[in-house]
Amino acid sequence: MENQAQSEIASYVGRLLRETFGKGPQSIFISIKRPFVVFYLRNFLSPTEKILLQQNEIQSIQTTRDILMKSLIPEIKAYLLLLAGMNIREFYYDWGLHNHSGVMVGIEAWDDHGQADLVSGYAGRDELHQEINRISQQVEKRPEELYSCLINERTLLLIRNGILISIEKELIRIGHEESLRLAKRNLEKSHMHNNGHFEEFLHTKVIDVFVDWDFQLDKSVIVLILNPSQ
Repeated sequence: MENQAQSEIASYVGRLLRETFGKGPQSIFISIKRPFVVFYLRNFLSPTEKILLQQNEIQSIQTTRDILMKSLIPEIKAYLLLLAGMNIREFYYDWGLHNHSGVMVGIEAWDDHGQADLVSGYAGRDELHQEINRISQQVEKRPEELYSCLINERTLLLIRNGILISIEKELIRIGHEESLRLAKRNLEKSHMHNNGHFEEFLHTKVIDVFVDWDFQLDKSVIVLILNPSQ
């Protein structure tokens, strides 16, 4: 995608977030390797959220953001289709409140035939997959499928299919999806943040880790933001 189009998309998304949250991110970095688009947001925390964060009201911030994002996602999808011709079928997001950062991931429809071309090897891939499988096994269960894509030198995307256990499926069925999402965020990220194995396997600094789920698809995305200069 041309830099001008990426700049327009970043500007549009930044304006949407500013209008909705009262403050937009200081910067938005867009990484595209179709069918994936990843938005990395830096310095994204409103004055109200800053106060809540100081009081350790993290769940309040996450719950409010979840509500607001429901109204923004259709608009972001529509703009990506209009400007980039990307028909986004799946959308994920997560926040690194301790870093005042965030990530959004859009995925176009893609078939199994194209998967082999996207899931190319990179240094430490097998070891990283083993570590993600180990963490998944501890928290819920080993995913039925795990694949990853190095979008660029700073953005690594992992996708897990088939990770929900029976009790989680029942919680979703009886309407406790948001509570489950908050619990899984806290639990999984406690195993992923400051995980020295990630940096050991990838031979690079990991500056942010994000995770989100689509419970209806029994699917999860993990994004590692890397700093190859460290």
